[in-house]
Amino acid sequence: MTDDWRQDIHLEPKKGWINDPNGLCYFDGRYHVYFQFSPDSAAGEGRKCWGHFESRDDMKSFDYTGIVFEPDIPEDRSGVFSGSAVIREGKMHIFYTGNVEIPGDYDYVTAGREANQIHVVTDDGITMGAKKVILRNSDYPSNMSCHVRDPKVWIEDGKWKMVLGARTLDDEGGILFYEADDPDEWHFVKFLSKKDFGYMWECPDLFNVGDKWFLGMSPQGVPHEEFRFQNVYSAGYFKYSDGALEGSFEEYDYGFDFYAPQTFIDKNGDRLIIGWMGIGDIPYSNPTTELGWQHCLTVPRKLNVGEDGCLIQTPVVNYEGGEMPLTESAPVFPYALHADIDDGNSYFDIRIGGAKISCSKGIASLEFEGDEGCGRTIRKAVIGACKDITVIADKSSLELFWNGGRYVMSSRFYPDSAAPVVKATGCGLKIRKITKTEVRGFE
Repeated sequence: MTDDWRQDIHLEPKKGWINDPNGLCYFDGRYHVYFQFSPDSAAGEGRKCWGHFESRDDMKSFDYTGIVFEPDIPEDRSGVFSGSAVIREGKMHIFYTGNVEIPGDYDYVTAGREANQIHVVTDDGITMGAKKVILRNSDYPSNMSCHVRDPKVWIEDGKWKMVLGARTLDDEGGILFYEADDPDEWHFVKFLSKKDFGYMWECPDLFNVGDKWFLGMSPQGVPHEEFRFQNVYSAGYFKYSDGALEGSFEEYDYGFDFYAPQTFIDKNGDRLIIGWMGIGDIPYSNPTTELGWQHCLTVPRKLNVGEDGCLIQTPVVNYEGGEMPLTESAPVFPYALHADIDDGNSYFDIRIGGAKISCSKGIASLEFEGDEGCGRTIRKAVIGACKDITVIADKSSLELFWNGGRYVMSSRFYPDSAAPVVKATGCGLKIRKITKTEVRGFE
């Protein structure tokens, strides 16, 4: 066990537990990355707060400014849950779910829980205004359970719009749509669902890339398959057109550790996505818990639409200099490996310590041999002929981008060495160093 698992390009807490990225936005010349935060426990126990990183407009250096929301009013006393931010007329409007668990003999699904949507305005992203409750349980359709959360808000054609993740009393997952002329006065529009597709849809995100629209979500309760929905919970999107879901559900990420992503627009007008590199209720472990901290966020990824109408994810990282030769060892983290594949149907593999990255007959896989996966075994995806792969490697994480980012796999791993041996069979590798991300302000 080593503190060398502290990473260089992934945002993570100095202590405690980090999960969902929230309120992602570019505002007043800075990027703001809020996140759900349990500062008192690496196991996610105790206070459920929001922490805050902010970056200058290059996203090369971040300042941790501290906790911006704590559960300190009756309507959020059991936790400050996930939400989003909207920039309007020089102010940032933040929306989040205030969780309340009423003491008593309740199941906290059909009774005993309040799900309050709360609105806060800030001039600088750090000093927060008063918390105002804008929706309560009584404002949701009568067939909703107590699980309604994670507001994603945007402005479209002059209207404020909101989507909320929901679970019905019949254990059907879906999305609640609301609209408003005033961000404190909302009215219900519709409920959207898909039969037999999970019991709860968390962290919804309705967004466009160019002229194409997508409805992202993190559904719970979807049956596991050999090549899809391999984790305890999933995260992905449907194509969305004329108010309806189109086609099949596409996962954002097929790896072991990815959940609750959120998209936002950067200073150039491009849409980026950041996810939690973790999942709740996992059957594997993260040994940093014993060091007092757990989990991180993914690197930002730029979204584009591919030829098949699905999303392409490209990692947004900063490189140092040119390419380096591959020797018998590997460069010290962080670095990027890239391989162009001549014959996409032939077998190849890349090994980074005990992590085996391979593709054969159109099936890509990430497999851990030995203890470095801490209980993680194998994840697979059907990608067809493999054209290329890029691997973003940090001290305790891997992000794999297959076929230009059409398919992605993210995972934590815990190597014994700061420079585990890299080997390749059936492909040539190009290696580039990645500029470290400076994070200031930790206590």
